[in-house]
Parts: sequence; structure tokens; C-alpha cells
Amino acid sequence: MFRDISLCILLMLTTTAISASDIPLPAFDIDGISGWKEKSFSGKTSYRTVNLADIPALKAESKASASGLYHERRIDLHKTPWLNWQWRIENRLPPADEKSKAGDDYSARIYVVIDGGLLLWKTLALSYTWSSNAARGDTWDNAFAGSNVKMLALRTRDDAISRWYTEKRNVYEDLKKQFGKTIRYIDAVAVMTDTDNSGGQAVAYYADIFFSQQ
Repeated sequence: MFRDISLCILLMLTTTAISASDIPLPAFDIDGISGWKEKSFSGKTSYRTVNLADIPALKAESKASASGLYHERRIDLHKTPWLNWQWRIENRLPPADEKSKAGDDYSARIYVVIDGGLLLWKTLALSYTWSSNAARGDTWDNAFAGSNVKMLALRTRDDAISRWYTEKRNVYEDLKKQFGKTIRYIDAVAVMTDTDNSGGQAVAYYADIFFSQQ
């Protein structure tokens, strides 16, 4: 099994208009985290639903822990290639070598996962990260899973804390660029805030996650 892949996702914005063709993931609201499952790797990051500035969100609080939430759903990237979400962090982690196992901690990250079934070595994942050290747009192999899991720095130390950012990524194109082949379907989305390797602490929020045609 991979150290920190295989599952985790979320969120959706109340200020974002959702069309009939869009595919929302289970919302973080008064019903809690219904529709999401937890996977622990080292201790448990605390995940709970909150209302932050009138936005229903998932609050993740890690204290030397590593666990994530994931939602299993098959998404046809030919129909809805765009992944949309909101996130924010409340503190920055100290700069670390994120290409090493000792530095594989992130205030926030969201994964898309391609399930290899019984052939676990064929499972692939792409992780959009809030990096403590890399430059925006940098990519690298995951320290634990190698080339099966690609890391992409979407937010960095240059981005402000305690403010929402809205993201939109063409997952179909990102997967083709990172793995060198066309991938039509993904099987799960996951979110994860973890600080187990550094022994530090991080607080992050996720909201409004959905797939769209454009």
C-alpha cells in the first residue's frame, strides 16, 4: 500500500454556481462528513465540519499525525475533466525537503486516484499540494510511493495564510503530462493534512469540491 495515497477528497463553494452537468462531491455541512471515509497512516488528523465566514467547510487539524479523508467515485474525465475546490491554511510548515520521507508533510493537499485493483502497483495518484518549500508548478515523485504518485505544488510559501483560494485544474491534462499517457477515469478523490514526519502542527480548511465540463 502507498504511504499516503489511495483516497481522499472533498469540498464545494456556496458562492459557485453548479450546472446540471457538474458532479459535486459530498458537501461538508450540517450533516458532517457523510460520504467520506478515513484512512490513517500515523495517528489521526482531526477532521470536522465548520462554518467559516459563511462557507461550510472541512476543518483539518494535524498534530504530528497523518490521516486523510477519501470519497470513492468513478469520474469520466472526457465528460468532466475540471476539478474545482476551495482551500486555505492557517499556518505555514517550516521549509522541508518534500522529496524525502522526512519532509513529506503538507498543510493541505488534494489527491485524484486511479485504482489499480488487485494490481496495487498499478494504482496511480496525482497530489495537488500546498508546499512548504517548492516553487509553484514544481513536480516530483512521492517520497514513499515513487513514480506512481506525482506531487504538484499548486500553492507555496508565497501564498497568504488565513484566506480562501479557489482552484480549477484540468485533471485529464495534468495526468497526461505527469504520467505520459491518457487516463480517462479516476476512481477516488482525497484530502489530507499531515505533519507526522516533522512532528509539527497544521490547520487547514477545504470546501466546495466538484468536477465540471469547463
